Amino acid sequence: MSLIKLTIKGISYSQTQSGAYALVLSEMEGTRTLPIIIGAFEAQSIAIALEKEIRPPRPLTHDLFKTFSDRFSIKIKQIIIHKLVDGIFFSSLVCERDGVEEVIDTRTSDAIAIAVRFEAPIFTYENILDKAGIYLKIEEELSLKEDSLEPEEVEVHLEDVAMSDDVFSKLSLDELYQQLNEAVSNENYELAAKIRDEISKRS
Repeated sequence: MSLIKLTIKGISYSQTQSGAYALVLSEMEGTRTLPIIIGAFEAQSIAIALEKEIRPPRPLTHDLFKTFSDRFSIKIKQIIIHKLVDGIFFSSLVCERDGVEEVIDTRTSDAIAIAVRFEAPIFTYENILDKAGIYLKIEEELSLKEDSLEPEEVEVHLEDVAMSDDVFSKLSLDELYQQLNEAVSNENYELAAKIRDEISKRS
C-alpha cells in the first residue's frame, strides 16, 4: 500500500471543548485534510517547534527526546499514521541507528511534535484518508444536490442545532459530506471531526 505525504496545515483552538485543539494535516498532492483532536500540551509543543524563533526557557519533553536522539545518533526517518480505530489515530516512528531500522508505536500528537523537530516527513495510507479525509472543495455532484432540493426540503446546518449523534444519524451521506465541507470552510475542525466520525461509521 503506497504512502501519502502530509503537511501541517495548522492548529485550531476548540471553542466548544475546553483544552482541546484540532491539528489539521493536508495531503501534499491533493485536496484532502486530516483533522486530529489533540491536547493542549501537544498543541503547544507543536506550535513552538513550528515557530523557530520561540525558545522555551527549559526544554519540553519533545525537545529532550530530540537532544537524546541526537546525542546517541538516532535518526527519525519518517512518521506514519497507520491505523484509525473508533476515531483514534495510531502512528509509528521509523528510526535508524548505525544502519539498523526500528519501528516504534507512538501517539499521533507526539509523533507530529517529534517530526517537526527532526524535519521528518509525515505519511499516511490511502485507506486512512478515505475514512477520515475531508475534501477542501465540495465535489461537483454534491454541490448540484442543493439545486435539486424539493420545495418542502429544508437544508440542515449543524451549527444551529445540538451536535448529538441523533442529528448526524438523520442525515444522508451526501448531506454529511456537504456539512463536512462547510465546517472546514468555516475552520470549525471540531465539528468536522465529529461529522467525519459519523461518515466512518457508515463506511
